[in-house]
This record gives sequence, C-alpha cells and structure tokens, in this order.
Amino acid sequence: MPRLRQVSRDDAPDNVKKYYDALFGDRDPVTDPGTATGTPGNWWTVFGLVPYIFDHATSHFGMFGMFASESVSQLDNQARELGITRAGYAAGSQFVFSQHCKAARRHGIPDEQIAAIPHWQVSDLFDAKERAILAWTDALIYDNGRASDELFDALHSHFSDEDILELTYHVMGYNMHAVCCRALKLEFDDVPERIREVPVPGEGEASDWAGSAWQDKG
Repeated sequence: MPRLRQVSRDDAPDNVKKYYDALFGDRDPVTDPGTATGTPGNWWTVFGLVPYIFDHATSHFGMFGMFASESVSQLDNQARELGITRAGYAAGSQFVFSQHCKAARRHGIPDEQIAAIPHWQVSDLFDAKERAILAWTDALIYDNGRASDELFDALHSHFSDEDILELTYHVMGYNMHAVCCRALKLEFDDVPERIREVPVPGEGEASDWAGSAWQDKG
C-alpha cells in the first residue's frame, strides 16, 4: 500500500477528478483501483493530495501528448522514450521502466531494443545517436550530471541545443518520479526491501567469518 493517504473521488478537486474520469471512469480509484495498463493507479490518487503539484506533474506529461490533443514537444519521440525508459531502469523504478517500455513500443522502438536497454553498453542494436542518448542518461542519473565534454560533444553531434535541454529535462523529471514512487511505495514500486542480512543456516550465532573463523582455520 502507498505510504501516503489517497484521495477518493468524492474528495478530489476538479483538476484531479478530470483525470480520474479519463483513467478510471465512474469508479472510485481508492476503493476500486486499476487502470487499463494494469497498474493500481495510486500515483494519481496520492499526487492528488496536493493539487498544484498534481498540476505541475501532469503538465509535464502533457508536453508529449498524454491527455492532450497534440504534443508540444520538439524532441523526437523515440529519443525521448529511449532516455526515459533507461532512466526508469537506472533509477530502479519498476513502474517508470515498465510504463515507458510500453510508450517506447508505441512510438516505434522495436522489442529487441527495448529488451536490450538494461545492457545497452554491450549491445550492437543501438546506433551512435542512440548510444549517445543512453550514455547521457546514465551520466545524469548514475553520475549525478558529471558528463564529460567528449560525451556532450557526441550527443551534440546528433541533437540541437534545444533538443538536449528537453532530453535532459525529461530524463531528470522521470528520475524524480522514479525516486518518488520507490520512496512512497507507489504502483509497481510497492515492493519489500530486498537488501538485507541473510541468516547463516543452522542454529546459534554466526561467527565473525572475516576474523575468528579465519583464525580458527589457521
């Protein structure tokens, strides 16, 4: 379950309710969750807690045509989705990665490339332009923006200044969503922590394997 309270249909302000109508029909998404893509839909019901944050987030989605009559984005759809999908993977968000695999497919990125995004560095399925996008995304997320001049120049050889700003904005915007979803346990990121101590088999206290146990073998 999400860590924050969800907003029911009856309590939702008009700017939130219009998205409820589009995604859930007449259902209350809190008591009767589920979207057409198979997600619980609780990103919407939690972000609805603060209407102006909800508006800010959904205006970002609207830049490339989601719930809008047309996209205002000037960036190539495939370039954008390649960056966002890699961002979801790099940030460790099952939700962002899974949803944008679908968006990437919808915009013409073939299944073979989508499957190779997690290991793009050793894949021969991506051309120089696509590799520059993926490397730029990794520099933004894994290296917190420490991108070399060589990497920037490679990206700039394929994209305008305007395109690079837009790509960077979208990648970092979805990095934010990825982190929020993990922290607040939203959608497909409501999963148990998998990094934990694994107990030693058998009874009794585990010995200090790097200390006393090693000395005992000496």
